[in-house]
Amino acid sequence: MRLIEASSLPFDEIRERFQWNVPPRYNIGVDICDRHADVGERTAIHVENARGVERSFTFADLRRLSDRFANALAGLGIRRGDRVGIILPQRIETAVAHIAVYKLGAVALPLSVLFGSDALAFRLADSGARALVTDAGRRDLIESIRPGLDDLQHVVPCDGEAGGFWDLIGAASDTFTPADTGADDPALLIYTSGTTGPPKGALNAHRCLLGNLPGFELSHNFFPRDDDLMWTPADWAWTGGLLDALVPALRYGVPVLGYDGGKFDPERAFALISKYRVRNGFIPPTALKLMMQVPDAAARYPVSMRSIMSAGEQVGAEVVHWAREALGVTVNEMWGQTEFNYLVGNCSAVMEVRPGSMGKPYPGHAVGVIDDAGDPVGDGEVGELAPRRGDPVMFLGYWGREEATREKFTGDWFRTGDLGYRDSDGYYWFMGRKDDVISSAGHRVGPGEIEDCLLKHPAIRQAAVVGTPDALRGQRIKAFIVLAPGHTGSDALVEDIRHSVRTRLAAHEYPREIEFIDALPMTTTGKVRRIELREREIARRRGDG
Repeated sequence: MRLIEASSLPFDEIRERFQWNVPPRYNIGVDICDRHADVGERTAIHVENARGVERSFTFADLRRLSDRFANALAGLGIRRGDRVGIILPQRIETAVAHIAVYKLGAVALPLSVLFGSDALAFRLADSGARALVTDAGRRDLIESIRPGLDDLQHVVPCDGEAGGFWDLIGAASDTFTPADTGADDPALLIYTSGTTGPPKGALNAHRCLLGNLPGFELSHNFFPRDDDLMWTPADWAWTGGLLDALVPALRYGVPVLGYDGGKFDPERAFALISKYRVRNGFIPPTALKLMMQVPDAAARYPVSMRSIMSAGEQVGAEVVHWAREALGVTVNEMWGQTEFNYLVGNCSAVMEVRPGSMGKPYPGHAVGVIDDAGDPVGDGEVGELAPRRGDPVMFLGYWGREEATREKFTGDWFRTGDLGYRDSDGYYWFMGRKDDVISSAGHRVGPGEIEDCLLKHPAIRQAAVVGTPDALRGQRIKAFIVLAPGHTGSDALVEDIRHSVRTRLAAHEYPREIEFIDALPMTTTGKVRRIELREREIARRRGDG
């Protein structure tokens, strides 16, 4: 059953009727490119850079370029199963490189353009990458770490250098026969952000795209529709940018907008959405909160969006209400992980969206809430959110870390480290990471709800909440706050913020400590690094002692 054909059914009935259809032989590159290449001059990708230079490419262009680059990689000695690093922003070369690697049967290793030398050196060495595709701006950085990368044989630059990406494509043949890959063969190696230890490479099979599709279709209110066009500010190196936007949109023959403009700019985001008539977006909560700060954006930048999916942090009621008023769209929050993506979410077209809730398990996915022993807990009880083994979207394992992979499972349950609960109507609610949840005076408090409440205060632009050691309560709630322009920290403001939370939430949830800071520490995926804030606080207290 195609989900778009079930758009008149209630969400729960769609779940009941759904059945997986994963073929034994499957290749992502063929599915997202070649199947559309003979359908007229169908646009696949629009790209624009910071200088305003625009280009568009059809699916026929993608097939020709990716076949040539697959031949070029094969000529360099890249074979099935070899890892190929890709360090590029949202450019045509990024998409071409991914498709070529998949067609070749090699394994794509997407790497963020924000990574520094240590982060890149670790991932390239740990993965044993044999080739790397990058741009001129990163050549010196790569050369500085290359002496420690024994497996890295080829660095392919993309900015017109002799012997680089476009020279290789120009000299290669148009004729390429894609590898006959199985659905369970490895296709993609994405490293976790490493907020709680060394990064681990999550190895995903070709089937992972098929496992993403039910959630993708529903989170965009029955994707695709006529005139759909996808955009995300998320780096195409991450699950959110790659598997939640670029790859599934291409799979359905829907054009994607790529913008290579550096750091996220909320005003530019509105301009792009308006200029290209973006209809669908994966926009992380942090980006949405920054867009909320743009004055009169809806009046200055007319938009016609049809769907927004958001994930990575709790979206919160304030963002949902703003998007409805400013963009005319109900944000569909989604929950998943690099290892298991697109598991739980919303679809405002066929279900009530309850602001603050992650939604319900998408069709085909079984998700439980379990205790420390791995036993399911009752509705309303907080436990660890855990998908069940055997799901097509489930990763193959951590690269080179079999023991770490085994430790993530209790029976058939995969331990995500995320805490939450299911209510009596089947909606799932996120409480935070296991190490993010604050235990204060017998109360278990998730930071997301407090942060959402703090954002309602007109003086606050961004906020992060952590638990700090407290002899009486076990932990006390501390808020780190970035003030909105025109506001200055003061004792009076601190008390006003406390009063706001105390009255909006509960007495045990207001921040007993507030610190004003210039910027919150973020991961390269745009998540707040609460662990860094906790470590900073512990170090400060030790210094005081």
